Amino acid sequence: MNLLPLQIGLRYLRAKRRNGFVSFISAVSMLGLTLGVMLLIIVLSVMNGFERELRTRILSVVPHGVVQSDEPLENWQALVPVLEAHPEVQGVMPFIEGQALLTGSGNPRPAMVKGIEPDSLVRTSILEEHMTQGSLHDLQPGEWGVVMGDLLANRLGLRLGDRVTLMIPEVSLSIAGAHPRLRQFTLVGTFELGAEIDANLALVHYQQLARLQRMPTDSIQGFELRVNDLFQAPRITREVARELYLTTMEQDPGRRWFANDWTITQGTLFQAIALEKRMVSLLLTAVIAVAAFNIISSLVMMVTDKQGDIAILRTMGASRAQVMVVFLVQGTAIGVIGVLLGVGLGIIGALTIDSIVASIEQLLGQQVLNSDIYFINYLPSDLRWPDVVRVALISFSIAVLATLYPAWRAAQVLPSEALRYE
Repeated sequence: MNLLPLQIGLRYLRAKRRNGFVSFISAVSMLGLTLGVMLLIIVLSVMNGFERELRTRILSVVPHGVVQSDEPLENWQALVPVLEAHPEVQGVMPFIEGQALLTGSGNPRPAMVKGIEPDSLVRTSILEEHMTQGSLHDLQPGEWGVVMGDLLANRLGLRLGDRVTLMIPEVSLSIAGAHPRLRQFTLVGTFELGAEIDANLALVHYQQLARLQRMPTDSIQGFELRVNDLFQAPRITREVARELYLTTMEQDPGRRWFANDWTITQGTLFQAIALEKRMVSLLLTAVIAVAAFNIISSLVMMVTDKQGDIAILRTMGASRAQVMVVFLVQGTAIGVIGVLLGVGLGIIGALTIDSIVASIEQLLGQQVLNSDIYFINYLPSDLRWPDVVRVALISFSIAVLATLYPAWRAAQVLPSEALRYE
């Protein structure tokens, strides 16, 4: 008699029912559970992919921290050991930056121009690994070369070796009158990160940008930092700025230092991804909850449809607990099948979502993610098994909880009342 409730519950699941609407509701509840689990796994994987790309791609180029002075630094080489002495600092790069207007054979484009020291940038960034033409080491002090993103080069109509005019939005006064500061550079390299940086960043040697901005030739504006734990970047950057202040206080007491980090420049994007991940998870969990209500509805109607069978089981000696098990088995089976199908389809979808989106883009002739709007131009996916297990367990738990009330209601059926009209 112990296995009888299990056998009856599975038989009810397979059997054709007299009430076709009950079967339809059961199928809809199973389908809703499958779709909810599948979409939740895919969406979580895509959100994880955005988070991963932000960490590994964008934050590998964007500095984790920036320590900048209010005046040009001429003897900056003596300060590098002070920065590198911090145990949580991986690398240091001197820099100068500013806005500029670039003009080639195409339309003029505004861009962020950064003066860098090539060897330091190679040690602190993944940019060299994503060079499509040339190398960062081609930026030499006396050759007036520039490296830019491939999107920016394409929009300017430039090829390797072409000349590009860089204009600083500052005016110089001379006998001939006021004129903007500009200089011709040669395109010596391009890079491709698949992000918005490809369309708005140009790199030159820091000595050349210093000359263009009327700064001392070997001076810089500050230092970019790469740290061990990027989530500790605000604290580390403040500590480094304090060390620099104490180091330069005796020789240059009027100099001020400013600390900045990625949580200020890119943190809103990171927070937006985390918020979207939580909100979408909540909405898709609601879809699973709706499927659970369908399970309740189908089982309640099943109890009404099977009252005669329940009464016969009770008169044959079945206890209320055994009657409950019959309908718990049926509802649990619906949950198991729906969750397993959803997990399987979700894993397949998460692993192939980039190919699916690429096919849709090719079919429609439109780009889903544009790097002019988003920070990457493709749909990333990062399937994490803890997320899959968590989604499966939560969905299965909701499905099991949905069977409790119908099963309890079935156990309350009185044989005499049920058989009165049979």
